[in-house]
Amino acid sequence: APEGKAEKRLLFCEIKGLKATGHLTPDGFVVLKGSQAVLKERASAHHWPYTLATRKKLIEDETLVQDGDHLRFTRDAEFSSPSAAATVVHGGSANGLLSWKDKSGKTLKELEAV
Repeated sequence: APEGKAEKRLLFCEIKGLKATGHLTPDGFVVLKGSQAVLKERASAHHWPYTLATRKKLIEDETLVQDGDHLRFTRDAEFSSPSAAATVVHGGSANGLLSWKDKSGKTLKELEAV
């Protein structure tokens, strides 16, 4: 990809058969409309008030809506970092550098190391 286009490389975060799609931005990370997130937060999520607050806000403003057994993004949502995005998808703590992978399965950490 030409320089400057790298942040548009699509990355995928999968958990429990659900799939979210997103890409890096100059300010953080965008999760794309149609992405899926787990419906129920993990028991450990109460240790991560930021995750709970962010998910609550996204549900309140209907960025995240229930779709059967999971949540779905109704619009693109920008987060401060890949990890912030991943924690919302996972419903608990997540390392964005390891959670987001490109279509060939390389983690964001591996991609950033290049």
